Order: sequence, then C-alpha cells, then structure tokens
Amino acid sequence: MIYTAITAIILLIALFCYYQNNKIDITEYGIESAEINSNIKIAQLSDMHSKPFRKAVEKLKAIKPDIIMITGDFINDHGKNKEKMLEIGKELLCIAPVFYITGNHERRLENFDELMKELRNLGFTVLLNNISEEIIKNNRLTILGLDENQADFEDYKARKNGTFVYKDMKPYFDKLEECGGFKIVLSHFPENFENVKENNYSQYKFDLQLSGHAHGGQFILPFIGPVFSPGQGLFPKYACGSFGEKPKLIVSRGLGNSEFPLRLFNHPEINIINLIKPQE
Repeated sequence: MIYTAITAIILLIALFCYYQNNKIDITEYGIESAEINSNIKIAQLSDMHSKPFRKAVEKLKAIKPDIIMITGDFINDHGKNKEKMLEIGKELLCIAPVFYITGNHERRLENFDELMKELRNLGFTVLLNNISEEIIKNNRLTILGLDENQADFEDYKARKNGTFVYKDMKPYFDKLEECGGFKIVLSHFPENFENVKENNYSQYKFDLQLSGHAHGGQFILPFIGPVFSPGQGLFPKYACGSFGEKPKLIVSRGLGNSEFPLRLFNHPEINIINLIKPQE
C-alpha cells in the first residue's frame, strides 16, 4: 500500500511539473496609436532555449498574427536541437514574417556568425543593432533590433558587483528617431529599459519595447511575485507584464528553460500585442 501511495505522489508531482512547463498562456495587450491605420496583431516569442515547442506553433497558427517577433535565446548556448529549431523557424515563417534579435545564449555560441547566416537564409529578418522599416497592412513599422551582447558570465559578476559598464545605444536610438511610423525596439534585456542610469532606453522617443530574458522570475509565488532573474537578482521588477506608456515596455515570460529546468506558477507565455487604430 505504501509503495502505491508513493508511486501515486511521484506521478502527481511529475504531472504537475509537466503542466507547469508546458501549458502555454496567451497574454494580450492593446496599444492605440495615431501611427496605426489598420489594426495589427504582433506575436512575441522569447527564450525558447532550443525547445522545439510544437504546441506554440499550433497556437500561432490559430491566432494568425500579422508579424512575429523573437526577442532572443531562440537557441541555447550549447546549440542543442539546432536543426529542430530551424524547422520550427520554417513553420513560423509560414504563419507570418519573423523578426529576430539575439539573446545572451546565442552570443555565447562559437558558431554565432554561422547561426546568424542560417537564420537569414531561412527567412528571418535578423537585426543586430540595425533598423528594418516595414509596411504591414498599410501601416509603417520601424523596428530597431539591439544586439546588446551582455552574454559573458563575467558580465553577470560585474553587474552583481556594480562595476558593469553598459553599452551606449544612443547612436541607434538617434537613427530610430529620424524614422517615421510606429517605432518598436527589440531588446533581450528588460532591465535596460529604466535601470541603466544614463544609458536607459526609456529616455528615447519610440513607442514600444519588447523584451524577455527574465523567464518570469522562474518561480512566481503567491502574494510575493517573481523570485529571481539574472541581471536583476531577487524579486525582479521587470520579469513579466508591461511598464510605462510611451515608450511602453512589454516583457515576455518566455517559452523554455535554460539552466534551471522547472517553472512554478509561471507557465510558458506567448504575448499578443494588438496595435489599434484610434476611434474616430
């Protein structure tokens, strides 16, 4: 009897963990803007970490976004499942155009340049500190993708010690300001929005920043919230949700895991951002 009970408990725990790591939440946001002539649906994917998440593809097929934006860590720093992830990429491109930036994991890959070439050949618009101007459903979108390259483990130590020197991204934001349309910034690191003293991104003129990296804090505890994020430490502010108005930051909880294999009360997430034409 006791062995049956222990087996049942282990099975229940395994099912609970599987559910926590594989039940996808769809989180929707609405942003009204005078720059929008007809409504646009953006899907944000982040931090898949080499998880060939077929359920995510099926969700997107049903949602039918107009554009897909991947905010880093599509493939982890061991290059695991690379071919499977490229196949996922092909399927995403059958749904909508895909815009992609790097995360800290891709930046640690020895074959980084080769991977960027493969993703471009696949059809991804790979943005490494450059701008893409697009016309989507009669709307002009200007997309700045940042390649912050805050990837080295020594960088984490320096941030913890308060000695890390952040890159000055002002030249790229200056170029973005010269452009028209609805302006979107793709940045893997959400803390760079406000937490980087004189180099914070929120000081610049654009509409929306999409970020990931924090994995929703990995664990989200009732009455406490997100627990930990690399780069932000304990009880991170920018772990999920939205912040500010213009510019607005939206942070994805991501879809996969990296070093730590378990999410708790923090399901994988796809963000859907609806850009809305103002009512006349």
